[in-house]
Order: sequence, then structure tokens, then C-alpha cells
Amino acid sequence: MTPRVGVLALQGDFQKHLDMLGAMGVEAGAVRSVDQLTECDRLIIPGGESTTLEILLKSSGLDEAILSRAKKGMPIWGTCMGMILLAREIEGRKQFSFGLLDAVVRRNAFGRQVFSFEADIDFKGFDSPFHAVFIRAPIVVSYGSEVEELAEYDGKTVAVRQAKILGTAFHPELTADTRVHELFLKM
Repeated sequence: MTPRVGVLALQGDFQKHLDMLGAMGVEAGAVRSVDQLTECDRLIIPGGESTTLEILLKSSGLDEAILSRAKKGMPIWGTCMGMILLAREIEGRKQFSFGLLDAVVRRNAFGRQVFSFEADIDFKGFDSPFHAVFIRAPIVVSYGSEVEELAEYDGKTVAVRQAKILGTAFHPELTADTRVHELFLKM
């Protein structure tokens, strides 16, 4: 049975994930409420603006509901802002995060939006490079022993996995390459 994938849809780049999952034949739906979250086997937290999302998560009750589901083993993938929200710590900032990924993340590590770029990166387990889209992308500056580095760009960690938590600094949903989505579905 294919898992039902929820994509957090309070703010940010959720539609592109839904489109890609649909094209892959995966049952997926937007998550805007605690009830919608209960219908999912796994969750994607997309790119967007993390300080705005904090307000929306708390007002909807999804902050506590997502934490609860994660503690029960629900696979969660954060892309860009989503990875920031999964981290244990955001470097130099006091802001909300789920703390599910034993990592310190730096926001906007490559600079402002005007410095967004695309690059081919080696991704652990893939037989060819992955074309990654970086938009105001974060990086992982340090991580614990349970975290596995999956990809780096220019010596900076841009994809990690810890048990059922996946984080990518880039936006796989903005490409035609489904391999990162496929990896997440197998978790």
C-alpha cells in the first residue's frame, strides 16, 4: 500500500510537492489542520518563511500534533525552511523549531534571494548527480552522531537523515527528478 503523504500547506511552496507526488501516482493531500494530519502516514514540511509558519503552526495546534506524530515514528521531510524547522537549533537565532533533527542549521547560508542558484550535487545512494535548486538555502553546520550526511555542496552539508527525519536545504520539488521523493516514500 502506498502511504498517504501530507504536505504542510499553511504557507510556503506546498503545491509543487503535491503536484510531483500526484504525477508519481502517490496519494497526497494538503495539511492545514490537526484532523488532516491524522489522515497521513508521513509529512513533508515545504520551503517558505519560518517565522511566519511558527505563528500559523501554533494557532492551528499543528505544532504539538506534528511533534506527537513524530515521536510515534511518523516519517517527516523538511525542504529548505522545513529543514530549519526540524533542527535542534537555528544558528544565532531564538526561534521555534521542532528539535527532531539533531543538527544546527544556518538560515540563508548562501545569501539573499538574489543569490539563489542551481547545481548538480552527489547524493548518497544515487547513481548520478541530483540537480538541486537552492533558494535562500540553509545549511547544516553541525550534527550529532545519529545524523547521516546525504549530500554536500561546496563543502557544506545540504542533505541529512536521522532515522525517519529527512532534511534537504534545496527544493527537489522544483525539478523533474523524483529520486528524493522516492527516498522519502521508502523511509
